[in-house]
Amino acid sequence: MLSFSSVPQYFLVVRKKYHVTQRPDDSWAGKAQGGQRASTVGDTEAEVVKCTIEIAKNKPSSQVIIHKRKSDKLYKELDS
Repeated sequence: MLSFSSVPQYFLVVRKKYHVTQRPDDSWAGKAQGGQRASTVGDTEAEVVKCTIEIAKNKPSSQVIIHKRKSDKLYKELDS
C-alpha cells in the first residue's frame, strides 16, 4: 500500500485553479482561486475563457473551471 509519506515531495503538486464567472454587470471575469482581483475581464464568456486558459498554461498543473451564466442557475428560497 502506498502512503503519502513514501511519495517524493515533487510528486505532490498543488493544482492552481482559475474560475470564470459572470459578474453582476453582465461582464465576465477569470480569477485565480483565492485571488483578490480578476486576472482578466471581458464582455463575452468566450474571450475571458480564452484569456484564462492562456494564463493557466503558464502554470504547471493548472485547471480552468467555467461557471454557468447567471440566467442558467436556479435560485431557490426556502422558508423555515
